[in-house]
Amino acid sequence: MEFLSHAPRPAERGGMLLGFVGVLLFSLTLPATRVAVAHLDPLFVGLGRSLVAAVFAATFLLAIRAPWPNRKQIRHLALSSAGVIVGFPALTSLAMRDVPSAHGAIVVGLLPLVTALMGAWLHHERPSIGFWIAAAVGSTLVVSFAIFNGGGSLHMADLALLGAVILGAFGYAQGALVTRELGGRETISWSLIISAPFLVVPVVLAAQRSDFAAATTVEWAGFAYVAILSQYIGFFAWYKGLDLGGVARVSQVQLLQVFLTMLFAALLLDEKVTPTMIAFAVAVVVTVAIGRRMPVRRA
Repeated sequence: MEFLSHAPRPAERGGMLLGFVGVLLFSLTLPATRVAVAHLDPLFVGLGRSLVAAVFAATFLLAIRAPWPNRKQIRHLALSSAGVIVGFPALTSLAMRDVPSAHGAIVVGLLPLVTALMGAWLHHERPSIGFWIAAAVGSTLVVSFAIFNGGGSLHMADLALLGAVILGAFGYAQGALVTRELGGRETISWSLIISAPFLVVPVVLAAQRSDFAAATTVEWAGFAYVAILSQYIGFFAWYKGLDLGGVARVSQVQLLQVFLTMLFAALLLDEKVTPTMIAFAVAVVVTVAIGRRMPVRRA
């Protein structure tokens, strides 16, 4: 049965609240990653964090005696892992060597629009024309800022971030498909377990390029944050939020990550937050607020 609503229903409001909790935890990912890659290889940070999270996931699944997923669920979990656990972390870690985390946050602001597209494709959601216009305007602002902040051109790091956006959105949508059957905690836990065997060799090779002796406590703290909170705990709320509120509508909450990441980057990394960055971020969030009121049909 389909519904058409201009105002989010209670379940959708709960989904958006859970989505915001996930976004709040995700918002420190880029600053923490930028700290960690100072002396740790980017691929070690991007993929090694998933191996650490997999240890916590295995402990959790054993503690609750979770049943094994079926073949169809494993397929969705594997596809989700390819995007969320391998592609997105690896590409964002590579990008963070060359651009400030605040700039990266704006570029990753494309993620909500691409996630909405994935939701329309995989979840048979049908956002209205008004929703797509608002989402497209927000994304145009994001890309415009990336070009403006890059001195009139996009960096190679921006291409890595764009690839991360596409893979991350695909992984989100695939994970949300399984969440309604397994639950948010189980979905991210099984995704980490499934991907872990394929990450061991790349992480070992990346570890050999890391300067562990020079790595400080702060850099290891950054790695611990992205492993435990960004890669694991944050997805508890995020996947459940996507399931309750719908992929298209809840995905737009992630544009708040732009504000939050710039704030944390200024507080923790002493990065400069310019009036231009604030103006673009405000304009993007306004488009999200407008799109949030637009009707979305869900299967």
